[in-house]
Amino acid sequence: MSEQTFLMLVALEEEPRHGYGVVQRVLEMSEGRVRLRVGTLYGVLDRLVADGWAEHDREEIHQGRLRRYYRLTGAGSAALVEQTRRLAANVDAASTVLRARGQWPRATEGRA
Repeated sequence: MSEQTFLMLVALEEEPRHGYGVVQRVLEMSEGRVRLRVGTLYGVLDRLVADGWAEHDREEIHQGRLRRYYRLTGAGSAALVEQTRRLAANVDAASTVLRARGQWPRATEGRA
């Protein structure tokens, strides 16, 4: 799963969002590192819907334009939990190796 998809799942787990809302939340969560382009955003959203991980929540007209909101399904939430566990295990493994080599702070020192 790409970082973009992962962060989109997190954004949709918080609350239903329209496309621009997803873009803004991902930018905020990633501290500006991940900027979703429109093609990427809607390509991933279409795939999440096709895979049953997200669904349309509602539509509304805002300033004359249609906003379609998306929300995670139970399967999408489960996928997010599983991916989070996998990433956490990878971070634990890497930090153990780096700590042994003196390249990562001890737990009491905080993370760099």
